[in-house]
Amino acid sequence: MNNSIGNYSQNSIEISNSNVSVYLTKVYNWMAVALLATGLVAYFVAQSEAALQIIVGNKIIFYGLLISEFLLVMYIAKRIHNMSAYNATMLFLIYAILNGLTFSVIFLIYTSASISSTFLITAGTFGAMSAYGYFTKTDLTKLGSMAMMALIGIIIASVVNIFLQSSMMHWIITYLGVAIFIGLTAYDTQKLKAIAQKGFDNEESMEKSAILGALTLYLDFINLFLFLLRIFGSRK
Repeated sequence: MNNSIGNYSQNSIEISNSNVSVYLTKVYNWMAVALLATGLVAYFVAQSEAALQIIVGNKIIFYGLLISEFLLVMYIAKRIHNMSAYNATMLFLIYAILNGLTFSVIFLIYTSASISSTFLITAGTFGAMSAYGYFTKTDLTKLGSMAMMALIGIIIASVVNIFLQSSMMHWIITYLGVAIFIGLTAYDTQKLKAIAQKGFDNEESMEKSAILGALTLYLDFINLFLFLLRIFGSRK
């Protein structure tokens, strides 16, 4: 009897671990695809003067793209459970491409070498914190809540600093931004692991959750990269 219970418990653990492995593999694969799409679009747009003139030279188009990105990511987050996994995937990739269009601006501001090196720094930092979030036994819920509150704070401070143009505030926001997204990377990874351990009703449910998870980590990575670029980027 005890042996049967022990076998059942072991099988449950193995199934749970399998769910986590399959789910997180999907999450990181889709995140990588989105980052690749963003990077390639940004690079090739930056090589075209005509494309840059359309996107960067026209403020209406540039800010229109930024607003579209914001609205699209909000739509995906709120409506993903009411759409098919295929549609969720397509919208996520469209978002990554739109991001690439606006990201082409960084190639006008920073050298390619510093963008590449900062990307590697970001990847290493993100990987280390994601691994920490996965393996740690510490509940990171409080860290996640504090990071989200701090994020709201730096968004407000960034808007205020548009008018103040304070160099000191700029750097305070920058270093706080790095700290916030380092914390969010660990927290979001732990949260995604917990979601996988609970299991999914069906394959479609897992696929949609994986897209939402990939979007979450993609945003963590992108924002961490942008803040680190302020620190390590060499301006042209």
